[in-house]
Amino acid sequence: MAKTPIEEDALEQMVMSRTFREPRIDLDGKSVLITGGTGSFGKRFVETICRDYKPRKLIIFSRDELKQYEMAQQFSPSDYPFLRYFIGDVRDESRLEQAMRGVDIVIHAAALKHVPIAEYNPFECIKTNVMGAENVVRATIKCGVKHVCALSTDKAANPINLYGASKLAADKIFTAGQHMGGADGPIFSVVRYGNVVGSRGSVIPFFRKLIDEGTDHLPITDPRMTRFWITIEQGVNFVLSTLAMARGGEIFVPKIPSMSMVDLAHTIAPKLPHKVIGIRPGEKLHEIMVPSDDARSTVELSDRFAILPAYAGELMARYLGQGANRVPDDWSYSSDNNAEQLDGPSLRELIGEANAA
Repeated sequence: MAKTPIEEDALEQMVMSRTFREPRIDLDGKSVLITGGTGSFGKRFVETICRDYKPRKLIIFSRDELKQYEMAQQFSPSDYPFLRYFIGDVRDESRLEQAMRGVDIVIHAAALKHVPIAEYNPFECIKTNVMGAENVVRATIKCGVKHVCALSTDKAANPINLYGASKLAADKIFTAGQHMGGADGPIFSVVRYGNVVGSRGSVIPFFRKLIDEGTDHLPITDPRMTRFWITIEQGVNFVLSTLAMARGGEIFVPKIPSMSMVDLAHTIAPKLPHKVIGIRPGEKLHEIMVPSDDARSTVELSDRFAILPAYAGELMARYLGQGANRVPDDWSYSSDNNAEQLDGPSLRELIGEANAA
């Protein structure tokens, strides 16, 4: 089937068909800390909080002084008196405890995220993604934090690479934190989503860089490959809504569209040919966000799925009583079986919906 040329910004328009704005937590008067706060997610999260809320304190916790300096030029404590910049590493539990004193809510976004780099630097990946997660859980419990939301990835489901395995371990650590903290401990939750449109290190900026440099083709690892897609704004909204609805120990998965890498390349550069270069170490053909083994403990809501802790029978009953539905036992949610595929007629339909919104 012949492809219809699409403008470069069309992908972001298409995946914005869901906003994930409701429900939304009230952060006015709260003290909030975000680890990895100078990354792509962190910057948009800080921008959103500065625009929409009046927190008592917003602490940007990260290890790179240059990125903090550059971010402070855009978000200055002189303009936003509630902002605090903390140099620190999630590998350092004592520094986390210092930063979390008096904090109500923690967003854990710090991680080593590049798949091939993690494959070749496994010890560093484990120290940040697994031991760092343990440190965050310990520090939040010790400091009396009320709510913790950790960012995960589709690569954590049925992982085949070290990055995904480390994030699966982190997911388990945060969901286990719910009973580790006891009745008076924090509410722990995890959000798991797919590739972020335009984030650092993602394929879209890479493709655009090649185009700007005058490339005569775009590299495709495998023409069968598919991926989930979400925008940074959607990701931030999803976290804020998760903070409002989480009861403890859930992994929340947004309903978002998928797209083949061939269609993505055509979307960005309709006239450029493609060259198949082969799958990189640790890559999958398709990503999955809810494996079939988790279906027994998964419920479906209007705009998301929630994987509930296996031991939380009361929580399952609560969700079902509020209108959620159980998914079939043999069901899974992957980028190739996702009913919402961004190609062909459905692609043009989603563009129309976005333009009409």
